[in-house]
Formats: sequence, C-alpha cells, structure tokens
Amino acid sequence: MQQNQLMKRTAVYTVLFACCALAVIFYYSSHKMIVVADVAQDEVTQNTQNETDQNVQSSIAEEQEASPEAASEGQNSILFQQNGQETNYFCIPLHTNVKAENVTIENHYMDKELWVSIRQGEEGTVYEDFYRTQGVYGNRSPVIDGCFENGADTFWLKFRLTDVYEYHSIFEDNKLYIEFMTPKEAYDKIVVIDPAYGGTVTGAVSDELAGKDITLEIARALKKKLDEEDIKVYYTRMDDSELSDTERVELANAAKADMLIRIEVNENADSKIYGTEAVYNSQFFIPGFGSVELADLLEREVVTAISGKANGLLDSSEEDIVINEATVPAAAIRVGYLSNGQEEILLGREDYIQKIAEGIYQAIMKAYED
Repeated sequence: MQQNQLMKRTAVYTVLFACCALAVIFYYSSHKMIVVADVAQDEVTQNTQNETDQNVQSSIAEEQEASPEAASEGQNSILFQQNGQETNYFCIPLHTNVKAENVTIENHYMDKELWVSIRQGEEGTVYEDFYRTQGVYGNRSPVIDGCFENGADTFWLKFRLTDVYEYHSIFEDNKLYIEFMTPKEAYDKIVVIDPAYGGTVTGAVSDELAGKDITLEIARALKKKLDEEDIKVYYTRMDDSELSDTERVELANAAKADMLIRIEVNENADSKIYGTEAVYNSQFFIPGFGSVELADLLEREVVTAISGKANGLLDSSEEDIVINEATVPAAAIRVGYLSNGQEEILLGREDYIQKIAEGIYQAIMKAYED
C-alpha cells in the first residue's frame, strides 16, 4: 500500500516538474529572450579585428578630435530618444531581419567604447536607413554618444562610454537590452596585465629581439593560463598598439583591480649584468596585500620558474609612471636583460617565455590565497 502511494506521489511530482519546465521553455520562447554573444577587447584584437574591413575604423575618435560635439551631430550619429528613461536598461532597437545569432557585443574597454556588430545576411537590408529614424533609449547615463558604420559584411553600432564598464545583455522582441555595471559589481577578482611598450616604443632591443615583442608574448602565454581561472583579466594591449602610460594606469584605477602587473624587459650598458627584479612604489602603502607584497611575490615566483637570479626589489623612479600613479597594488616585473648575451638567447626561446608566464601566473594565484 505504502509502495503504491509512493509511486503515485513520484508520478505526480514528475508531471508537475515537467509542466513547470515546459512553462519556462514556452515563456522564454514566446518572449524570445536570448543572451547575446559578447567579446572582450583582448579577444577582439586577436580573433576578429583582423577580419574587419580595413576601411571601417571607429569614427567616434576621429569625430571627437575634430570637434567635441561632432560625434553627436555627425551624419552617422545614433539618435537618442527621450522615452523609456525609467528603465535600468539601455535599449537598442534592431531591424526585424536581425537574428540574435548575428549580433555580437564587443567591449573595447581600453577605448571606453562598446561596439554592437550585426552580421549582414543576404536579404539586402539597409540598416543605415533604419538607424536614421530609429533611436536608442533607456538608461544612457554611462553612454556619451554613438555612431553607426557599414562594413563589408558587418554593420556596426559604436557607443562612447563615460568609463570602463561591464554589462549584461538580453535580446528580446528585436531589441537589445544592455545593463551596465562597474567591473567590481560584475567580478570578484580583477587583474590588469600591462605588457610594456608597443608601437614605436620598442623597449630594450638587440639584433634579433625587441622588448615590446617579448612582453607581448609573455602576456599571450599568461592569458592562456588565466583563461582557465575564475578571474577577470584586463590586458592593456594584445597587439602592437602604442598606448600612453596614463591610458594603462587609468584602466587599472577605473576597474579598481586587485592588482596591476606590468611586464618589462631590462637593459644596461654593462653587458655582464643579468637577472630578474621587481619594481614597486614605496610611497603608496596599502595595508595587508599591497605593492611591495605583490612585487615580492612576482620576483620570487618568476625566479623560481626560470631558475634564474634574483636582483631584489627596487623602489620606483620618476620614469615608472604606471607604477607611481596606480591607486591599486601595482608592480613591474623586469624579466631579464636583453643587453646580456645569455639572457638574450633565453628571452628568444618559447619555452623560456612559457616559464616566465608560469611564474607570473603562480604569483597571481598565491596572491589570492593570502
């Protein structure tokens, strides 16, 4: 008897669960709520930027240089409607031909821009005409202005933001809803990695190597390791971009990062000098885990990983602008002297780059253990 009752109850619960599950499925299907794919700037640079039509560059920066008001008055400016200001979401209407799988959001955090790309199909829709009459609305407090651009096979909506933001997004009823939030609201753990130099700033050079390439290779090797962890990592560059020291440190400060790690390559007129050292700002003190603790961890872990020579910790000089102006724990790890023949050979080896990256990775993981 008891067994029959138990079986009946099980059957009833199973039916109820199935009904609830179907209701949820039908609800989301009817409302077409879909989370849109998003891409961080470090992924954009490596995976998609090279595929973008070279003639399509962000006009926001160009218009801003020409005139502070140009971006909002330009021919391709996006309209900002006044209705719907009560919502917490920033709402972007999309053409009825646009499918969720054709939409990607790109967070260009170094430029403080958010790009929405719409992959154009074969239906021949002219999205320009749509956005000349259809404006965005909702909570636009993080958004300064925006413009639209046509690429070879992609239509772009590009928004200039007031700061570094993260976001949640939903595609529903041919509208893209974006909820902006600060990095600290979105993530528990935040690290900024700054591969030094870039562009015309080469850093230390030898006949075969340049510091800007070495730091970038270390950052790329480090990224593969950190991608496996529950840590949000911002990279100041993942290509040969040339950035100012102010742009680099502003990212760490805006994100309120737990730590800023700068990767540098050393050189000296005396070719006999070699080894690894870390730089920190002794004038900026943070109780608990601060810059000196970060510098010490970086040097110990990198030296251990490469079985190298530790030169100790150095106080920052006037030239160390990124370290001096950081308002978060910050340190630069100088991974070797390119002016030393032996270290030049090592810094040109892929396995040695991997070891340096492993050392930095271990320092980050141990910092979060403390």
